[in-house]
Amino acid sequence: MKDQTKIIAALLVGAAAGAALGLLLAPDSGEGTRDGIADFVNELIESAKGKAQATADNVKNYSADAINNVKSRFNGVAHNAAEYSDEAVDTAKAKAKDLADDAKEHANGAVDHAKAKVKGTSNDWNNAIQNS
Repeated sequence: MKDQTKIIAALLVGAAAGAALGLLLAPDSGEGTRDGIADFVNELIESAKGKAQATADNVKNYSADAINNVKSRFNGVAHNAAEYSDEAVDTAKAKAKDLADDAKEHANGAVDHAKAKVKGTSNDWNNAIQNS
């Protein structure tokens, strides 16, 4: 944008210098010179309007591209976050299932051990009663 501003300023300075030289070297009458100056100023205004419109369009396109770029990056980050979230949930479910299976195995082992002790104790009491 700074380069465009410098170009526009250089064009305006060049146009003004050309107009001044034209006035100094013009063989026309005052009315012809005034008409020439009026035409020149009108052309200069139209040129400036065109350049301003082009610059505004460039700014508009640049901002639209920047917004689209940000949206695209945000969508990519959101997609990645969703994938990581899904992976974390799946990992947590798998670990919870493993822990539940381990707990069930330990509980079954403890129950089997308790049953064996109760059976052993009842057999000991049964034998003690029968032998007495």
